[in-house]
Amino acid sequence: MAENNSNFMSGVPELLVLRLVREKEMYGYELVQAIRERSNEAIALGEGVIYPVLHALERDGALSSSRKTVNGRSRVYYTLTATGVRRLDDLAGNWSRLTEAIQAVLGGPAIGGVSHA
Repeated sequence: MAENNSNFMSGVPELLVLRLVREKEMYGYELVQAIRERSNEAIALGEGVIYPVLHALERDGALSSSRKTVNGRSRVYYTLTATGVRRLDDLAGNWSRLTEAIQAVLGGPAIGGVSHA
């Protein structure tokens, strides 16, 4: 897994998008707001990050999209596909393993007699 860590870290926006779209169909700016709110402002991905992720996920078959007019505004809503569910499961599993590994290091023996946990 170590050789995939850099690829995995660049997949965090993808993981967050897939997870949120699994709950309900959403449009781009709605995802930007939801990520910011759910992370208590710790993660603020702009539209310049979200839209390329959405387009790549749709191109790869993980998301499907449909244009809808709501309150006079035309928006592209994204929904999760079966491919997207599998991708989400893979990314979530990788994230869980990585966070467990980091926690093991952080909670490990003190370095130089000083605990950093």
